[in-house]
Amino acid sequence: MIIEKLSLINYKNIREASLELSPKINCFIGSNGAGKTNILDAVYYLSFCHSANNPVDSQVIRHGEEFLMIEGRYSGGMKAEGGGNTAPPMTITCGLKRGQKKHFKRDKKEYKRLSEHIGLIPVVMVSPSDTLLIEGGSEERRRLMDMVISQYDRSYIEALNRYTKALQQRNTMLKAEQEPDPEVLALWEEQMAATGEEIYSKREALVSELTPVFQQYYERISGNREQVALTYVSHCQRGPLLEVIQRDRMKDRAVGYSLHGIHRDDLEFSLGGHLMKREGSQGQNKTFVVSLKLAQFGFLKQVGTANPSSAGRQTTPLLLLDDIFDKLDAQRVEQIVALVASDEFGQIFITDTNREHLDQILSASSHDYRIFHVENGEVKVRSEE
Repeated sequence: MIIEKLSLINYKNIREASLELSPKINCFIGSNGAGKTNILDAVYYLSFCHSANNPVDSQVIRHGEEFLMIEGRYSGGMKAEGGGNTAPPMTITCGLKRGQKKHFKRDKKEYKRLSEHIGLIPVVMVSPSDTLLIEGGSEERRRLMDMVISQYDRSYIEALNRYTKALQQRNTMLKAEQEPDPEVLALWEEQMAATGEEIYSKREALVSELTPVFQQYYERISGNREQVALTYVSHCQRGPLLEVIQRDRMKDRAVGYSLHGIHRDDLEFSLGGHLMKREGSQGQNKTFVVSLKLAQFGFLKQVGTANPSSAGRQTTPLLLLDDIFDKLDAQRVEQIVALVASDEFGQIFITDTNREHLDQILSASSHDYRIFHVENGEVKVRSEE
């Protein structure tokens, strides 16, 4: 599947834009703060129903305006009903007014639940904020696992919601002044354990399959100069989760919240056997997250090919590359350019502040491309030079 046309009104600093896109490579050039990233973020929004870098919907509406609209026209990559070759083009629309709930529609039919849309249009985004995966807390890395799995397993989101509800109910009882009813508390603990172990098994399977792909990308980009690893850490590894949760019930009661469960899981990143956040240089950190995201792309592509959903989602994710060359030496840039210019990827969106890296990609690729210039929220097609 590709986006043929992207239309925006009042999205962040973009007042209005209507872009006819290349089915392969779309390059956005402009200075910092011009609005390049906002184009990629709008593509991300149409897949995940929220911004990649701002969880507050009202804050992505352009300053001084009361509403926003995003619309994407997609084609290709979807099985038609009855086993035909390709389904008709599909239009996804999002409308949002300040103080009101957003409306997400597929071919003018509004979704009853936004979770029904997740996974229909898989997207992988690589951006400067990905360094939070290394520098930030464990919630960043759990969010990464959740985002990947939710794009090919809709039951995973439902399990997460059930676990979160049980966790919140248990925490409310733990911090209450009166002594909690042990039978009611046990019911929430049982739900936490059952859904938690389901989530754990799916996270464990993801990390197991993702790790070798990630290591291959890292070795290629780094010139095989460093060894990296991913290690999944969970309380489920200490025994049956229900026993682990109930074992420290008195301690949980003292602090007023649940100390054990899959909400405390982590994905440890290591370089040469040491934690990445303590050992990695800026270039190594950037190589790590780029390799991890490219592995995510390869994994989603493979899963989509082997197990197309009943909703018929496309098999090749869209790839969004936002300022990925910063802080990388020439050799690593060269390897990334070779990867991106290959036939391995589908439709790609790339931003940069100048044409140097983009020209390298375009000259190494025989695929169709389109270049856009972005300045102060205005997006124009740039003529070839």
